Amino acid sequence: MNRRDFVQSVIAAGVGVAAAANRGHGQAPRADNQSVKPNLFTPLKLRGVTLRNRIAMSPMCQYASRDGFANEWHLAHHAARAVGGAGLLMAEATGVEPGGRITPNCLGIWKDEHVPALRRVTDFVREHGSVPGIQLAHAGVKSSRYGPLHSTPNAFVPLDEGGWMPVGPTAKRFDRDGPVPRALTVDEIHAVTGSFAAAAERSIAAGFGVIELHFAHGYLGHSFLSPLMNERTDDYGGAFDNRVRFMLETVRAVRRTLPEDVPLFVRLSCTDWVEGGWSLDDSVNASRLLAKEGVDLIDCSTGGATREAKIPVAPDYQVPFAERIRRDAGIPTGAVGLITTPAQADAIITEGRADLVLLGRQLLREPHWAHRAWVELKSDTTPPIAKEYAWALAETRRR
Repeated sequence: MNRRDFVQSVIAAGVGVAAAANRGHGQAPRADNQSVKPNLFTPLKLRGVTLRNRIAMSPMCQYASRDGFANEWHLAHHAARAVGGAGLLMAEATGVEPGGRITPNCLGIWKDEHVPALRRVTDFVREHGSVPGIQLAHAGVKSSRYGPLHSTPNAFVPLDEGGWMPVGPTAKRFDRDGPVPRALTVDEIHAVTGSFAAAAERSIAAGFGVIELHFAHGYLGHSFLSPLMNERTDDYGGAFDNRVRFMLETVRAVRRTLPEDVPLFVRLSCTDWVEGGWSLDDSVNASRLLAKEGVDLIDCSTGGATREAKIPVAPDYQVPFAERIRRDAGIPTGAVGLITTPAQADAIITEGRADLVLLGRQLLREPHWAHRAWVELKSDTTPPIAKEYAWALAETRRR
């Protein structure tokens, strides 16, 4: 099978047409002239948490921390989107261990001292109607890298300049520079699972209402899942059941730590976009297992396991994965990737292709995007913009 045919088969497997969503989760057909209420602003209830709308800020690294601590930048970043009306704000990939950060300037939650600064952020977010969430992560073989603002972005940070030795399931490089990562021992794998659980406990103390585990984009969790990155021959490598073992053990440990009313998300790379890699079928099967372990939503991304992937990036290009998992695994999903317009986002929800839309760069460009969507879609719900602004705006003053 050539690469073009393979990519097309991946999309086809995801049932990439919106009409297919009407089988089970979609809406009844409607006449073109029929007035339809937008569904983007319907609340979403997951366990004891209710999001005011289906709009979430995707986790985006800010490269603004020192020693893992949140600061005024993180407060400003989250505050602007809370005031702007998003229902859920996910904090960036946050290191559960010092060596689990992508860069030395990434956010961390590996020690209790990190909690108070994060609490300042979550208190403001809650006060303005959004739910604060956090993505817990370990960068694995992709750790100890310079950030995008450095003169040599993504280059390995030398050990004598504050870097550290990357680790992974296998002693195998992803990047072309830096040392060969060290393969984790079984005891070290168990220790990382414990670090995720401890970080989840700190996240609750810091005021986060949603916890997400990062098992995507070639970082540690995904590197155990993908046959392209995991060459182990023990209980954590080889067959599918072995490659998902670290993920399931970590989910169990985190779920035991969390209060019953706190939702747990998992971000997956739903395909490696390379034949012989982690596949959409694998993601469906894994999502069924995750649902049984108490996971409440699958955040559906793709890629990151290999530089050889040819990803057909375009609007909605990852939505078919969210749609397929939602339908076949019977678990709520989030769609992410080049979702930029209100009509596009509302269609994803209305057509039953996902339960949540996660916006990244569009919310960097436009922190008040949710308010614009509310206006353009003519929603009759409470305006999502902060009351301190709403009184002065013509479109919300009538409320």
